Amino acid sequence: MKNIFKKELARVFSDKKMIFSLFVLPAVLMFGIYGLMGMLMDNMVSDIEEHVGSVYVQNAPEGFEELAAQSGYDKLANVTYLEADASAEKIAELKDGILNGGVDLLVTFDAQFMEKAAAYQNAGDPIPSVTMAYNSSLNYSNAARSTFNGMMLGALETGLLQSRFGNLDLLTVFNTETEVIVNEDKANGEFLAMMLPYLIVMLLFAGSMGLVVDAIAGEKERGTMANMLLSPIKRSSIVFGKLFGLSVLSVMSSLVYAVSMILAMPMMMDGMGEMGGAVSFSPLQIVELLGIIVSLVLFNVSALCLISVFAKNAKEANAYVMPLYMAVIVLGMLTMFNTGGAAPATTSYAIPIYGSSLAIQALVNNELTLVQFGLSAGVNVVLMLVIVFAISKVFNNEKVMLNA
Repeated sequence: MKNIFKKELARVFSDKKMIFSLFVLPAVLMFGIYGLMGMLMDNMVSDIEEHVGSVYVQNAPEGFEELAAQSGYDKLANVTYLEADASAEKIAELKDGILNGGVDLLVTFDAQFMEKAAAYQNAGDPIPSVTMAYNSSLNYSNAARSTFNGMMLGALETGLLQSRFGNLDLLTVFNTETEVIVNEDKANGEFLAMMLPYLIVMLLFAGSMGLVVDAIAGEKERGTMANMLLSPIKRSSIVFGKLFGLSVLSVMSSLVYAVSMILAMPMMMDGMGEMGGAVSFSPLQIVELLGIIVSLVLFNVSALCLISVFAKNAKEANAYVMPLYMAVIVLGMLTMFNTGGAAPATTSYAIPIYGSSLAIQALVNNELTLVQFGLSAGVNVVLMLVIVFAISKVFNNEKVMLNA
């Protein structure tokens, strides 16, 4: 078993490509993915803030341009004023521009807007309207509408109410105060708790897949497995030596993932600004995260080994593994839609893959209990032992192992 274990390590550490894929690529991926996400989010927010909107205002009421200058709105948007009798072709052209992104906002005031507002006395009197045409699918257009609402229409409405009632306090019937009750740790990690479990579960499985398939099905295809089986070595020594070696290599690779993730996470959170919050892990949480990752890797390695022993070559093994890979992706994604409402049942943490995803999500939200941690990690270890027992039985089947 010791010799088989050393052989598996030597096979990897003597191959520069394997070293790169197992120990260098995970770090590059973590820093690359998180750094890119942070940079893209930061660029998106900065781009929207710096963008000067293209806004058209039709039939602007008296004093509107002065209000735009006083509020500073004319510095945030290029405002073009249209007359009330602007042609239908011109309006249609502007709406096409909104649809295509060339124009951000078209605001149309009713004719005699100020006169109608000032003349209102009784219920049933005409109330003037403001129509805003914008594209809800474009960030620039959404931002232009929001800015116009806040800076222009709000100020215009306040001025009209002031002229109508004089003392605006008369409009206040009662004050409303809010008391925010929130778990700060959970609020800060909300976005991360949605994405992180899926990324970890998927990347850990993908990292183990190539290594295990080559070590089992690849050796069967190359004939080296048959040589070992025909040599005076106990089958159990081959099984445990390979599983131990593959597990150590996969755990080492997963530790690279975990450390890189913890170090690269601030890059993404900084780029997200207020949405990202401030997430930090305590020493206990880091140990729990490593425990979940290591147990999950052990389960992945054993499951992949069991599938690979039934394949005649690496290509066939990859075909067998692919449905399991799809299931892992789906189970990892389920936690993305579990960020609110009632907490999952404790028994959910005992579901393979899904339970590990839930545990990682609860850990990021600072809600993981020892029972939940024990269930998610313990189930992985127990299933690994059961699968190892099954693999040892299959290794004694000459027809399967020798591709007879």
